[in-house]
Amino acid sequence: MRLSRAFLPTLKETPAEAQIASHRLMLRAGMVRQTSAGIYAWLPLGWRVLQKVAQIVREEQDATGAQEILMPTIQTADLWRQSGRYDAYGPEMLRLKDRHEREMLYGPTNEEMVTEIFKGYAKSYRDLPRNLYHIQWKFRDEVRPRFGVMRGREFLMKDAYSFDLDHDGAVRSYRQMFVAYLRTFARMGLKAIPMQADTGPIGGNLSHEFLILAETGESQVFLHKDLLEFDVLSQPVDYGGDLSPIVDFWTSRYAATDEKHDLAAWAAIPEAQRVSARGIEIGHIFHFGTRYSAPMGLSVSGPDGKPVVPEMGSYGIGVSRLVGAIIEANHDEAGIRWPEAVAPFKLAVLNLKQGDAGTDALAARFYDAFAPDAVYDDREERAGVKFADADLMGYPWQAVIGPRGAAAGKVELKRRATGERVELSVDDAIARVKAG
Repeated sequence: MRLSRAFLPTLKETPAEAQIASHRLMLRAGMVRQTSAGIYAWLPLGWRVLQKVAQIVREEQDATGAQEILMPTIQTADLWRQSGRYDAYGPEMLRLKDRHEREMLYGPTNEEMVTEIFKGYAKSYRDLPRNLYHIQWKFRDEVRPRFGVMRGREFLMKDAYSFDLDHDGAVRSYRQMFVAYLRTFARMGLKAIPMQADTGPIGGNLSHEFLILAETGESQVFLHKDLLEFDVLSQPVDYGGDLSPIVDFWTSRYAATDEKHDLAAWAAIPEAQRVSARGIEIGHIFHFGTRYSAPMGLSVSGPDGKPVVPEMGSYGIGVSRLVGAIIEANHDEAGIRWPEAVAPFKLAVLNLKQGDAGTDALAARFYDAFAPDAVYDDREERAGVKFADADLMGYPWQAVIGPRGAAAGKVELKRRATGERVELSVDDAIARVKAG
C-alpha cells in the first residue's frame, strides 16, 4: 500500500474522550472512527488488524475440530423465552419488533439459537460430540460505553458451543478450549492467564476467564510467577488425547482476580513467586451442563436407546476487544508496537527523498519484496513526519532509505519493538526482515 493513495485519517491531537492508551492510539492512527456512543467504524488499517486477529482465532478453533458456522444477528424473543432469559437478561439487550409486531432482539450471545439449530440435527449419541462456533457482531447496550473498542456496545466476538453426551465428555471439550485459548493468545504475542470465574447470566458451575497483564486493566490480579514463564507454544498438543497435564499445570498454580482472591492461599506462596498486577479480560469459557439443552427440548437417543439430554459449554473471545488489549500490552510514548502476527503490515518503507531517482528505485525494490504486507511512505512529507507516523502505527519493521544510503546500496532497518537500528545491504536487509 502506498501511503500517498491510502485512506489513513490520522490525528495529531488526542481526542478528549480517549481515556486509555488503546483508544487514543487507535483514533490517532486512523484505525477506527466513532459513529455513535460505543459504536465504531473500522477503517482500513484497523480492519486489517481485526482480520488477522480473527484468522488466528479461527485457525486455533479449527485445530480442535470445532466447525465454523454463521448465525444471524437478529433473533426471535420466543427462543429466549424457552430458556427463561428473555425477561431476565436486563436492559443491555436491544429489543425490537418487526413490521408484524413480532418481538425480536439483537443477539448479545447465541446459546439459545445454537441449541435450536443443533436440536434439528442431533438425534442419536452418534451425533455427539460436536463443537460449533462463529465469529459475529453482537450488541449489548452498555449503560456507560467507554475505553473505545475495549467496552463498546457493538463488538465482534467468537463464540463456540460444545455438545457432549455426558459430563466427562463435556469436561474434555472444556479442556480442549482451555488449551486452544492459551495457544490463540500466545500466537498474538500475549501472555494470557486463566483464572476461575463466576458464570454470571450464562449459567453453570465451571468457568475460567483469561486475562492479560496491562497497567490499564480493569481488574487487580494475583498469580504465581510460574504462569508467566510457561511457553504454551513449545508444548505439543494432541486434541484427541489427554490434555489434563497442560490444564492441570495452569489450574494448580494460584491465579485469581480481586473478586476471588484468597488471602490465606496467597500468603502460602513464597513472596518471590507472587505477582500482583492489573489485568484485562480477553476470553471466557463456561461449562453449564443442561442449562439450555433441557428447557429447549434437546435430547438424543443414548447407546441403550433411552433419551439423553446433552451437556453443553460455551466459549467466548472478544475479537474486536482483543485489538485494544494487544495495544494496551504493546505500546510506548511514540505509539503502537504490534506483534508481527497481528500487525496491519509487517514493514514500512520510508523514502526520505521522494523524487530522487536512486532513492525511489531502492525504495520500490524493497517495497516490492514484501508487498502486499508492506506500506510505502511515498508522501511528500518531511522525514520527521514519516518517522513519527511509522512509530505511531507500530509496523514491526521500518526500512529507512535516503540518498546517501541509496548511493551505497544500503538500507537502515529499525525494529519497532526494541528501537534497534542497523545499516545493511539491500539483500541482507530483506533477509533480516523475512527471518523476523
